[in-house]
Amino acid sequence: MTQADPALLNAAAPQAQAAWHRFLDVVEPLRPDLYRYCRALTRDAWDAEDLAQDTLARAMVTLGSLFQDVKNPRAWLFRVASNLWIDRQRRRREVADTDAVAAASTPAAAPAMMETREAGATLIGRLSPQERAAVLLKDVFDFTIDETADVLGTTPGAIKAALHRGRGKLTEPPAPPAAAVRSPAVDAFCAAFNARDVDALVALMLNTTTAEISGIATEYGPAKMRQSDTGSLHHSLYSPITHAVLPEWRQGDRGGTPRAEVRDYRGEPIIVMWYDHDAGPVVRDVVRLDVDGGCVARIRYHFFSPEVISEIAAELGCPWRANGHRYWP
Repeated sequence: MTQADPALLNAAAPQAQAAWHRFLDVVEPLRPDLYRYCRALTRDAWDAEDLAQDTLARAMVTLGSLFQDVKNPRAWLFRVASNLWIDRQRRRREVADTDAVAAASTPAAAPAMMETREAGATLIGRLSPQERAAVLLKDVFDFTIDETADVLGTTPGAIKAALHRGRGKLTEPPAPPAAAVRSPAVDAFCAAFNARDVDALVALMLNTTTAEISGIATEYGPAKMRQSDTGSLHHSLYSPITHAVLPEWRQGDRGGTPRAEVRDYRGEPIIVMWYDHDAGPVVRDVVRLDVDGGCVARIRYHFFSPEVISEIAAELGCPWRANGHRYWP
């Protein structure tokens, strides 16, 4: 099997990273609006951040293959986000339909599984992807009928029909799920973090654990996370916020390292990171852990996701501060 040369690939990394940073610099003014649109589509802060980041990545690749000017960057980004979300909804619907056929031929299906399928089918059937996107673009983000049709790649007549159907079917979002059972690994992670015990933290992880700083970087394996040069674990434990935050976002910060606290957010245990400020402690990061077999399999930092931090901190009743979208000037 033909393999890519690792040396050539690694040599290309700095140029790719520089291009990525330049792209993010250009689209930064549009990111709050992009997040709001993704949040309205997905109805979930985590899914919205994932969709926004995937949209930026897809847009970067698409931009490299365009042979025409982008006349309306906001509409163009919304088009990329719409296409990604609609494609995902269609795939989920296909899976749901397949599950429904399987369930119909399996009379002994467990009641809990049946309830889950019914709840999922109700959610999927509430509003079609095209209808939801059309209503949001026109009624929330103030696109015209023609602009909405352009974003969604359809005709003004089709948009008018989707708006009529969608407005009639809108309902309140479903109630928050019941609290899930918290894995002991989450509390152990939090305790080890506050003790600044990097060995205990690593002992909680798998060899394949990844750490993702949303929109910034991904690290593979605990060894990389604990490195003193760029390791996320090392810097979050031992470095003040000044190592990562641009000066305009540091007002009132006392220069200390964070304290971790487990909070329940819509049935999910998350970790909020408190930093000391002149006016008192504030949340400047929200961390999610994926646990597999009692071990931490994935760490997701939302340090550079101000929209996520603001939404979740506000819902939890916590004071918060943003860090911007990037660490480079």
